Amino acid sequence: MAHALHRSWRPLVVLGLLLCVDVGPVAAQATETPPLILRNVHMLEGPALNARLDVSIVVAEGRIQAIGPADMDGPVGAREIDLEGYWVVPGLIDAHSHLASLDAARRALESGVTTVRTAGVSGFVDVAIRDAVRSGALPGPDILAAGIYVTPRIGDAALDDPRLHRFLADDVDTEEELRALVALNAEYGADWIKTRGTERAGLPETDPREQVYTESQLRAVVEEAARHGLQVAAHAHGDEGIEAAVRAGVRSIEHGTYATDETLQLMRERDTWLVPTLSSVLSFGQPGDYADPRLFLRGQHLGPRRVDMVRRAHAMGIPIVVGVDTDYGPGSTARVSRAVTFMVGELGFDPTYALQGATSRAAELLGVADRTGALGEGMEADLIVIDSNPLERIRALQDPVAIVSNGYLVINRLPFRARQR
Repeated sequence: MAHALHRSWRPLVVLGLLLCVDVGPVAAQATETPPLILRNVHMLEGPALNARLDVSIVVAEGRIQAIGPADMDGPVGAREIDLEGYWVVPGLIDAHSHLASLDAARRALESGVTTVRTAGVSGFVDVAIRDAVRSGALPGPDILAAGIYVTPRIGDAALDDPRLHRFLADDVDTEEELRALVALNAEYGADWIKTRGTERAGLPETDPREQVYTESQLRAVVEEAARHGLQVAAHAHGDEGIEAAVRAGVRSIEHGTYATDETLQLMRERDTWLVPTLSSVLSFGQPGDYADPRLFLRGQHLGPRRVDMVRRAHAMGIPIVVGVDTDYGPGSTARVSRAVTFMVGELGFDPTYALQGATSRAAELLGVADRTGALGEGMEADLIVIDSNPLERIRALQDPVAIVSNGYLVINRLPFRARQR
C-alpha cells in the first residue's frame, strides 16, 4: 500500500515543485489567449513544405482554424498581427534532448522548438513538464518523455522509486531487470523508451565504440516496451552495438557514428531511422556543452566519421531526423536551427529535406504527424515567424521573430517590425 501511494503522488509532487518556479511571462501567457490572426504572410504548407503566398492564418483553441486570403474575416475579438513580407514555417522538433527543467523548456521554445523527444533524464521530471504543458499550465514545448534511461548505471534516478534503490550499487543488466525498468517507465507515463547499445561519447573516460548491451538484452527492452505500446530509441556509436540494436528491433539509432555500410543497409531493410545528433559532435570543440579538452580531441576524431556516416546513410535512403543532444542549459550552443543549417551548408542536403528532418519527418518518427510537424487547417498551432523563405536562406531559421506554441504567442519580437492591433 505504501508503494502504491508513493507511485500515485510522486509525479504530482514533482509537478508541484516545478510550478513553484517563476517562469515569467511565458507562463502568464499560457493561462488564456484570444484567437490570433497572422495577416499578409507567406507560409510553407503541409508536410511537403509547399510555398503559399499572401495568406492569413487564424489560430484559435490551440489549432490552426483557417488559412485563407490575406483579407479574410476572422473571429470577433481576435488579436491581429500584420506580417507583410514575413514567412511562417512549422515549429521545430528536437528528437533527441535531455531537457529537464522549466528554464530549459523556455530556452528550447525561444529557439523555435515546439516539440521535444527527451532521451533520458534523471528521474521523471520530463514527464512532469509534459503533463504541465498538456494541462495548459505551460505553453510548451510539447514533450514526448523517455523518463529514466535504460542503461546499466542509472545513477540518481535510482532514488526515484524504492524499487530502484538496489541499483544505487548494482547495474541494470539481466533481462528481468531490463524489463522491470521499462515497465516502471511505462507505469510513470513515459512515451518512449531510451536505451543504449554502446558507451557514451560525452564522457572522457568511456570509449563510445564499446558495446554495452547484447542483442538479447536489447530485445528484452524492445519486447517489454512493445507490451506497453512504446517504441525504443537506442544510443549507439560502435558498429557492433548499432547492429545489435537494429536486430533487436529498435525504432531509431541515436548517433550511429561508426556504422558500416553493411549495418546501414540493415537499418534500411528494417526501417530503422537515424537521429545522428550532429550538433553534439560540433559542440565538442566549443565552450558550453562540453568543456574537457579530451572531448575536444575526441570531437576531431568523431566529427568527420559521423559526417561521413550521415552522408552514406542519406545516400542509402535511411530517414534522417534532427536531434541536438542538449539539455538546453544556459551555456549550450546546440540548436535545431543550427543543425538544419549544417545539413544544408556543410552536408549539401536539399533544404526541403533538411527542414523536414526537423518538422514533418521528425513528427512521423515520433508518431505525432497527425497533429504537428506541418502547417494546415486542424493542425496544432505550432509555428515560427522568420524574415525570409528558409528554403532559399536556411539561416533564417536561427532568428525567429515570433513563436506560437499550442496556439499561445509565447515569443514576440515584432513590435517595431510589424503592425499589430
